[in-house]
Amino acid sequence: MEIPVYLVNGFLESGKSTFVLETMKDPEFTDSVRTLLLVCEEGEVEYDEAMLAKLKVDVVVVEDQDKLNEEFLKHCYELYKPQRVMIEYNGMWDTEEFLEMELPEPLVMAQIITLIDASTYQNYMSNFKSIMISQFKYSDTVIVNRCDESTDKIAIRRTIKPVNRKAEIVYESVDGVTTDAGEEVLPFDITADHIDLCDDDYGLWYLHAMDNPKMYQGKTITFRAMVYKTERFPKGAFVPGRFAMTCCADDIAFIGFLCKTDYAGPVAIDQLKNRMWITLTAQVRVEYYKEYHGKGPVLYAKKIEMAEEPQEKLVYFN
Repeated sequence: MEIPVYLVNGFLESGKSTFVLETMKDPEFTDSVRTLLLVCEEGEVEYDEAMLAKLKVDVVVVEDQDKLNEEFLKHCYELYKPQRVMIEYNGMWDTEEFLEMELPEPLVMAQIITLIDASTYQNYMSNFKSIMISQFKYSDTVIVNRCDESTDKIAIRRTIKPVNRKAEIVYESVDGVTTDAGEEVLPFDITADHIDLCDDDYGLWYLHAMDNPKMYQGKTITFRAMVYKTERFPKGAFVPGRFAMTCCADDIAFIGFLCKTDYAGPVAIDQLKNRMWITLTAQVRVEYYKEYHGKGPVLYAKKIEMAEEPQEKLVYFN
């Protein structure tokens, strides 16, 4: 039987311990299942081990990142015989290093949850950007807590989604009430049947279309893009896109949607070469594509023209 492992990530005082305690006290989660809690950072909230013991939770403190290895996890499993494992991870430890480690059988990674304190978010992004990005890069859920009226939820979302498309982002107010991110203010007219994007708007359009594909169903879009082709794509398909800086100069990714075409105008599909610059006019349709792991925007070319290389090759998300 597989034993699920839950990794709870975030900087010190981001609310990890509070989240863990509330989860353990939730009858739907606890359900008399024996849990091993590995605590890798001493937070502002102390654990009442006697109370946790009543909930069948064994607590083990891990003070050194090197100790949190396959051999140690195997020993803990054999000693405590847990039915699940929850790890309150140290915010200053390398998350990717842990995720690259092969878990001993029968442990399997089930969910990665990152806690973010909205009140200190900008400070951490300014001083520990690469560490923070690595925390939510692989997260299934990102909980942004302690939000108030001054919290720019859209700006926070724009830093998370480019590096982690699949992450569910939850916003909580200071009193713990779940709140909404609010309406995205777009620099183009989403109500228009034909949207003509300028270069600076590509990043925001990509994020918005990725999250709200149905809003673009049937619309025509025109933008300048670089061509990316590979044999993995269906016949007559390519990806028009741009290189985007997701967090820093070392983290640049090519972003774009699949485009299908049998277009035979000034530039036909067989004339397209990798890194060629084009101006594409295409209709957006919402279709299943395996690379999306579901339905998403698929472009159907209506017009392809040669274009000059822009002075600024990178796009951003603000």
